[in-house]
Amino acid sequence: MPGVKKLHQESEDSSKAPYIFGHLFGAIGILMGTPEKWFCLPLFINLQDGIKMIFGWNNPSERQESHVVQMIDQGFQAAKAFGNALLLLDRYFLSVSALKWLNQMCQSGSTRMHLVTKAKMNAVAYEHPLPKKKGRGRPRKKGDTVKLRTLFQSREDEFQSAKVTMYGKEETIQYLCLNLLWGQGLYQELRFVLVKLGGQVSILVSTDLTLKPTDIICLYGYRFKIESTFREMKQAIGAFGYHFWCKSMPKLKRYLKKGEAHPLTQVTNPKDQRNIQQTVKAIEGFVMCSCIAMGLLQLIAVKFSHRKHVRFFRYLRTPSKAIVSEATVMSYLRRSIFRMFACQPHLPITEIIQNKQEMPKEKPDSDRDWLAS
Repeated sequence: MPGVKKLHQESEDSSKAPYIFGHLFGAIGILMGTPEKWFCLPLFINLQDGIKMIFGWNNPSERQESHVVQMIDQGFQAAKAFGNALLLLDRYFLSVSALKWLNQMCQSGSTRMHLVTKAKMNAVAYEHPLPKKKGRGRPRKKGDTVKLRTLFQSREDEFQSAKVTMYGKEETIQYLCLNLLWGQGLYQELRFVLVKLGGQVSILVSTDLTLKPTDIICLYGYRFKIESTFREMKQAIGAFGYHFWCKSMPKLKRYLKKGEAHPLTQVTNPKDQRNIQQTVKAIEGFVMCSCIAMGLLQLIAVKFSHRKHVRFFRYLRTPSKAIVSEATVMSYLRRSIFRMFACQPHLPITEIIQNKQEMPKEKPDSDRDWLAS
């Protein structure tokens, strides 16, 4: 299967394997719904790693950007359609390359996009430099080094208390907001929000220096909707259950040594290269169609959940009182969609289905006479 590679996942959850073999997908979605329930409606998804050599056969000089840069670029393309936007990302995406690409994209057009993400606990920032003294030498770009993790204890008295809504519940948190420089060689000013919730601590980051600390905390809580969408795509839709194999693809080496040639370098036949590229497109097309199906289910759930027969269609241990889930909409449509088509014969989709159906063949007269007798 083309595009499969060894992936490293940084996670604080010990139940997740640090290394896996699989496909690396990147997806962009938009927060959609009502205050009662929010969805992450997927807009775009594609393979973002492991296919550089495959699509480089057509254009060897073409450069595939890193996974982080591709996510920023796709988010900015979506922001052009919706206007100024905030992009919620995991802590993996807080990097110098991402911030540089974001600044470059924002300067190239009228659309503005800011990031709200999370920093690692070992993150280091810098204070603003002191005013330049008289004398020779260039002005300093940064001030003293600040280890953000130590601020939870050294500046504990400066934390403020507030009530915010996180994951559908009202929580009392403590926070400290600081504007510091970040990024070795970049030194961009970012807004850091140190958060305490119970016995847990987190460091949130925003490129928008005008956002309130409580708004940054609430916004990052919405990022979990991305995980919920991936879960429903995997369990309900079956978006990642594809089996597109290609005989032209050489066997994957699990323990590829550093400096050793990749097995794809042995593929020189144009027909084999074309077959591998078509397999990758089939994988991306299958997952993209699943994104469209997921978006339709979410839109139906938001618009028609007020109907009683939809809300209480099946047994749920904890029934939703506001907006039903994607799985409930799927179950309802499975049983009702053909009845809906029959009740709406003027719909284009109904006419297409009727034209494709085979009409029952009439029996010959002799057979009818025999049946009548």
